[in-house]
Amino acid sequence: MPLGVHKVALFGVAGVSTGSAVLLETAVASDDTSIEFTLPTDYKQVTFKIINMAPAASSYPQFQVSTGGSFDTTVTSTAFNAYHYSTGSVSGMNYRPSESQAQGTNYQDFGGYIGSQSERCGCIALTLANPSSDTFVKHWWARSSSMNADGTPYALQDHIAGYWNTSSPLTSISFICSDGNISSGTIKMWGIK
Repeated sequence: MPLGVHKVALFGVAGVSTGSAVLLETAVASDDTSIEFTLPTDYKQVTFKIINMAPAASSYPQFQVSTGGSFDTTVTSTAFNAYHYSTGSVSGMNYRPSESQAQGTNYQDFGGYIGSQSERCGCIALTLANPSSDTFVKHWWARSSSMNADGTPYALQDHIAGYWNTSSPLTSISFICSDGNISSGTIKMWGIK
């Protein structure tokens, strides 16, 4: 069974091919307003791994893409999450309309509301399908695991997906926090052939 991006995660070095996946770039956050990547044009899939993202203030991790101008590409998305309190007293699953957009142009939430306390962070996997296509809309999906921002600690698992309503190639991507800077964390970008 091919390991794809997981093989790179285990053995890859930036720019070195391990078969179908290539680690293209790594960014390490240090109180950054945003982190941006130029998207490659020669891969059918681009995957980002966001590792231990910690916001400066409690907030949602967000992203948006560009087709060559500003980061305001039209997006339609949907979101749901599952949660479980550390006390074991509450657990459940929710549709998240506040994290969804219907032909919106705002930055898109793609993870749970992460606390700014030192032990709270989020890990996210985001995949873009055929971002350099000049024919079709661009589909994407994300899955995150994080610890909530306020009150009793609880674990969150968010699932968010959608598409950018453009046939223009995507040229760049920007990651931000909904409130304040990205205090710390690592973002890795892979190209999948």
